[in-house]
Amino acid sequence: MKFPRTFWVANTIELFERWAWYGFFMLFANYLTKSSDLGGLEFSQSQKGIIMGVGTGVLYFLPVITGAISDRYGYRRILFIAFCVYASAFVLLPQFSSFIGVFLMYLYLALGAALFKPIVSATIAKTTNESNSSIGFGIFYMIVNVGSFIGPMVSLLFKNKGNMLFYISAFIICLNFILLFFYKEPKRDEKVIPEGTLWQSVKEIFRNMSVIFKDTRFLVFLLIVAAFWTMYNQLFFTLPVFITQWVDTSSVYDFFAATMPFFAENYSPKPGVMDAEFIINCDALYIILFQIAVSSIVMRLKPLHAMWTGFLIATIGMALTLFSQNVMFVIVAILVFAIGEMSSSPKITEYIGSIAPDDKKALYMGYSFIPVFIGNVLAGFISGHVYETLSDKVTFAHRYAEEQGITIADGLTQNEYIGTLAIEKGITVKELTDILWETYTPSNICYVILAIGFAATIALYVYDKKMKVNNEQ
Repeated sequence: MKFPRTFWVANTIELFERWAWYGFFMLFANYLTKSSDLGGLEFSQSQKGIIMGVGTGVLYFLPVITGAISDRYGYRRILFIAFCVYASAFVLLPQFSSFIGVFLMYLYLALGAALFKPIVSATIAKTTNESNSSIGFGIFYMIVNVGSFIGPMVSLLFKNKGNMLFYISAFIICLNFILLFFYKEPKRDEKVIPEGTLWQSVKEIFRNMSVIFKDTRFLVFLLIVAAFWTMYNQLFFTLPVFITQWVDTSSVYDFFAATMPFFAENYSPKPGVMDAEFIINCDALYIILFQIAVSSIVMRLKPLHAMWTGFLIATIGMALTLFSQNVMFVIVAILVFAIGEMSSSPKITEYIGSIAPDDKKALYMGYSFIPVFIGNVLAGFISGHVYETLSDKVTFAHRYAEEQGITIADGLTQNEYIGTLAIEKGITVKELTDILWETYTPSNICYVILAIGFAATIALYVYDKKMKVNNEQ
């Protein structure tokens, strides 16, 4: 199938943006929570949940406004502003170490991402049609995951070199300034900028939102998809921490040490352990390898059918990633999750893009981010307070020490505290980890994920059946 040049330029811009974003974001959960002697900020899981949940949620809410602004003032102009904010935020973020400072700088970064997000999705929608939209969005989603895969692989090489991973992301974003010279504004109805204040323009945007939200069926669809994103986001919010705290990755380390030493040397925080982000990056690799094939199969299905089937598969996969300490079990579970993700996620964007008026593509694509906004906020709560209660190794170590009557000096880093507790018990840190696993069953978090994902699947299945009945009447 043939696509116009703007389609490919937009995909390349997306590639660099996702490279920059995931090169930082995949490492962000552990950066916020891990021991300070390992380069982390030692925030609590709840604090991590607030920063990542609310901050990323804001990122996905703002496109409701920024999408309309892009339609009104032009995609290229807003892209330039977005890249300026993006690059400066990556440089400034690592300069802060307090909760408030990091939170505010992450919100600033979210602004840059929010200005960017609806534009590329709208460009893809405008440069595809009914005959090639499934493949077009499949290619787009594959490109997203090429960037998602490359980003962490590059950033992890610099994980022990101060703030370099943030500066690399800033540099990659700046490459998109060059691509702007080749980006042709998609055809759109010329609009006269309305007279009046910015506030009046914002009120008009929300007036349009109220009109769309009067469509009850569309609003129900957005709420159902929000539950899916709550489950989905645990891949970034919870799984990096869970693997770091609980999963024995030694078998993967031993394999690479024996066959491809480069990976064992560069994607390992210490001998015998692989970086959690390296393991999770299998998700992006699976999508790069299989997205086109899955899209070719899924294109035969109606979007809603493909979505609820994908929801079910992804839910099972995500729950299983949080079920075991066996790293190979986790890698296979990520494959199951990826199959569900490939089946459903591109279809959400395609479905909303197909029902959007041609002159309001970016606005409607902005609304596609509303459930992602809700899902991120709820995911932050799950990965924060709920994870801290059900699965956090640091919390369990303190509880275990108290139950065993062991007193450990204050002022230690997380790493030092757990190491001291192991010494007090006369065991290794790995043996202590196994004891905490057996005593407190941190895998219980998987049942929370199952409940959320199954609820979304059943709701979308009923919604699909209801839509078929209504269309036949």
